[in-house]
Amino acid sequence: MRIEDIMRKNLVTVAPSTTIREAHLLLRVNRIRHLPVVEQGKLVGIISDRDLRDALPSRLLTHEDDELILQKPISAIMQKQVITAHPLDFIEDAASLLYEHKIGSLPVMQDNQLVGMITESDLFISLIELFGVNKPSSHIEVEVGDRVGSLADVSQVFREAQVNVCSVVVLPGKKEATKRLVFRVQSFDTRPLIRLLEARGHTVIAPTNGGDSR
Repeated sequence: MRIEDIMRKNLVTVAPSTTIREAHLLLRVNRIRHLPVVEQGKLVGIISDRDLRDALPSRLLTHEDDELILQKPISAIMQKQVITAHPLDFIEDAASLLYEHKIGSLPVMQDNQLVGMITESDLFISLIELFGVNKPSSHIEVEVGDRVGSLADVSQVFREAQVNVCSVVVLPGKKEATKRLVFRVQSFDTRPLIRLLEARGHTVIAPTNGGDSR
């Protein structure tokens, strides 16, 4: 899945001259956490709810300069080194960028124009959908040898059992030269499928509670 499939296109943006008070109000009214800062059509920065919280006056203690702080432009506190993505990037690449740089959003740029925005919440929802956990399904993990055709061999068993697969993820195995195949399947009683997998010589490592894998 690519970023263009899930990015937000209707964006709320601000100018460098927008005040801290105005930016804070925009975040609250629109229930968002990040504001791209645009000047003459160019992305020049980004500001987050954390940036604003750090800049806002304390609710418990008042100071003479509180009003002056609220009237300051966000250019004084915005992040100017902005990490961006492209609409054709894959969502796993976007997730890697968010994780690596410990940020919560990525402006999406195409031909030097801001065309969208993707946040950690957008990615979280997309990953839930990719894993199929948003649908009634069960979880099965199978340990296989790290060789060509191992996924096809296990998939053939699912076909014989006439069990539909919602998603499959391939992970490194805990043992040397093995992999874990993590399936979400449209079957609540996985016991017949597990018995068939084991009869075909496959090692089922989850569920281990009699087949209740919801």
